[in-house]
Amino acid sequence: MTTPARIRPRALVHASGGPRYAVALAVDALGTGLLRPFLLLYGVTVLKLSAPVTGTAMTAGIVAGLVCVPAVGRWLDRGARSTVVAASMLVRVLGVALLLAAPAGHVRLFAAAALFLGIGNQAWPAAHAALVATVAHGRERDTALAWARALRNAALGVGALLATVCLAGGTTVLRALAAVTALAYLAAAALAWSVHVHARPAEAAPAGKGDDVPAPRMGALLAANVVYVFCLNVPEIALPLVLVTQLHASPVWPAAVFAANTTLVVTLQVPVTVLMSRFSRRTVLALSGVVLAASYLGFLATASLGHGWAVPAVAMVSVLCTIGEIIYAGSATALVTALAPTPVLGRALARLQLSTGFGLAVSPAVITALAPLGPAALWGSLSAATLLSASVVATEKEGGTRISGHRTRERAEA
Repeated sequence: MTTPARIRPRALVHASGGPRYAVALAVDALGTGLLRPFLLLYGVTVLKLSAPVTGTAMTAGIVAGLVCVPAVGRWLDRGARSTVVAASMLVRVLGVALLLAAPAGHVRLFAAAALFLGIGNQAWPAAHAALVATVAHGRERDTALAWARALRNAALGVGALLATVCLAGGTTVLRALAAVTALAYLAAAALAWSVHVHARPAEAAPAGKGDDVPAPRMGALLAANVVYVFCLNVPEIALPLVLVTQLHASPVWPAAVFAANTTLVVTLQVPVTVLMSRFSRRTVLALSGVVLAASYLGFLATASLGHGWAVPAVAMVSVLCTIGEIIYAGSATALVTALAPTPVLGRALARLQLSTGFGLAVSPAVITALAPLGPAALWGSLSAATLLSASVVATEKEGGTRISGHRTRERAEA
């Protein structure tokens, strides 16, 4: 057990990259919130594409983005930090520009826009985590990552709310939202680049000794992460599916659950991460799996309740699921950054993003396939898989590497 971190607002902003970088994160997330939930509507409503074609193009963009992640990892390991973050934002400016340029019925331009948006969305998490890991260390870095996630979720929520209010304006307003999104990405890229954060991997691996610092063996951890990531799509996909199609609840219920999820993440991400910092990161990540599995069993238990009780019970259990998500989000990236030696940090974070992106890509298909088979198939399977993943996280042993300084201590705490 280690000494818990403390929340010091000014130090937290500094550990996250500084005030300009914090503003860049907020502006970037605001733009994403304006567009991301309504990209499908843009393709269908503005460009007059069919829903299957639009969905396929968006999926292809996500997959293409994942294919580019290893290259991002190698770029980061050459020392780039703020440049990669800015590039992940600039490539999305190009994506939105293609959206605005696409005439009605033009599938290829929409697919190209989805491609660049996908590349930017997949490149950003690894680049951001690498930048924070360069300017902060130890538990201060963990707290900074948690604070950035809370800030990003708040800005995403505000952006999505503004876009929802504007939807009644039709095609013209959707185009205007896309244009505002492009401007937001451009401003965020300029702010991120201006912080000029660059690592010096050569100093972490002296000449002739680079081979002594291989990437850590994290295969089992990354496989477990694929299952953990399902929790991120529970409020967005699984619960609306259960509440509306199986329990015949009003659409207000899933909207309320999603709003509560966002609010809890924004308000509790930093305090919970600080509270958990007294334990090793691996223990906390395993604990998050147990909490998530317990929430899935809670959803299963609600299926036996009468119709009048089932809907509010699902909403109550969703709070436990969100707590599990918060614990998971505060420990997964933190564990990888603690395990990875500095010269291969970018590649380690890229591998984590690959497993996260894969989990996010396959979870909608898995959830929608299991849900019609009944609550036991859906929640029982998720619970069993998550408990198995938690046991893998708790028992996996890292490969040894010869590193020094704070990294040695961090690996001991991981």
